[in-house]
Amino acid sequence: MSRLTIAALCLAALVTAVAGPLVTHIQAQGTAQRVRHVVVFKYTPEATPAQIQGVTNAFRKLATTIPGITGFEDGVNNSPEGKNQGFTHVYLLTFENAAARDAYLPHPEHTKFGQVLRSSGIFVDAFVVDYVSTTTR
Repeated sequence: MSRLTIAALCLAALVTAVAGPLVTHIQAQGTAQRVRHVVVFKYTPEATPAQIQGVTNAFRKLATTIPGITGFEDGVNNSPEGKNQGFTHVYLLTFENAAARDAYLPHPEHTKFGQVLRSSGIFVDAFVVDYVSTTTR
């Protein structure tokens, strides 16, 4: 075997020895990171504040009935940019990790909330974005 081949094999073994545990550590960190679940609703123009509050209260209740939800926030769009495309109400759920979020999605209480929302007569549309923060500050 040439010296170049031996050097390449040694380098490959070193990279594998160092990178393998590092990748495993990074993957383990990813499963332990909190997941943010952003949900934004568009309601009919006829929706009353009381009706919207009823939906918000039902949504908030999920945080007390579904395990793994560590936070719930809600608010109304107040951006002066005018780019919300009619979506007005924002809900932010924080989950312990991706597994908790994944368990929430098919959870019977979440399904029940979806049925209540769709039958409310005020719901038009929603969009959802999930993320794990990449910033530490």
